[in-house]
This record gives sequence, structure tokens and C-alpha cells, in this order.
Amino acid sequence: MTDPIDQVLRLVAEGRLTAEEAAPVLDALQGLGGGAGAASADSGSPEGTSGSSDRPRARAVLIEVTEGGRKAVHLRVPLSIGQLALDHIPGLSTDNIERIRRALDQGMTGPILIVDEDGDGDGVRIVLE
Repeated sequence: MTDPIDQVLRLVAEGRLTAEEAAPVLDALQGLGGGAGAASADSGSPEGTSGSSDRPRARAVLIEVTEGGRKAVHLRVPLSIGQLALDHIPGLSTDNIERIRRALDQGMTGPILIVDEDGDGDGVRIVLE
């Protein structure tokens, strides 16, 4: 049997659902299954407070990929879809996935991952908005 979350993500990929339509469905499915954020009692973050009520929590993930100094991808998706898709991004190391998950658990906003190893303008930037 297929996982319901995978089914919803497949509908988005096929264009049968928009990311905005899928977000509340994915939130509900995550709530039923316990979700990926069960380990939020992590050690404190050096950057800020987790769950602080004076800071707005991120609602979307912005992914930018540049090639030769030009934006090849500029994608903004609701946070729930971004969280579920983390394990399905090719080329993203486990260390980077864990770094992103910690930032999400701590309620951070702003740039959380910038990769430009050669300094040649080819890279990836992930921002929580």
C-alpha cells in the first residue's frame, strides 16, 4: 500500500494539486502519523530562541539554485511540503538535511543553507521565510 503523504506529493508533482492546496492535507497527515518533528527537545541553538512568541515562525521554504551566476531554480513552497520533501532531494547530504531539520524545529527564519563550494556562482541557497 502506498503512503498517503507520498500520494499527495505525487499529485503535486503531476500538477493535479497546487502546493497551497496540498499544504493543509499534508499538515493533517503529519498530525495523524506523529510527523517528523517529534524530536524537538534538541540542545539549544546558538542563533536564537526556539518557539519564541515574538518571532514569527517560517511558513515557506525558498530554494534557489544558481548556475553560472544566473538563477536556474527559484522555488517557494509551503513549509509542510518542504519538510516532507527533504529526504527526497538528490545530492543533499545527511548533515545538511539534519541542519535544515534543526532550523525548522527551532523555528528559525532566514538563510539556513548556502552552498557555493567553488565560488564560481554555481550553488544552492535555502531560506526559511
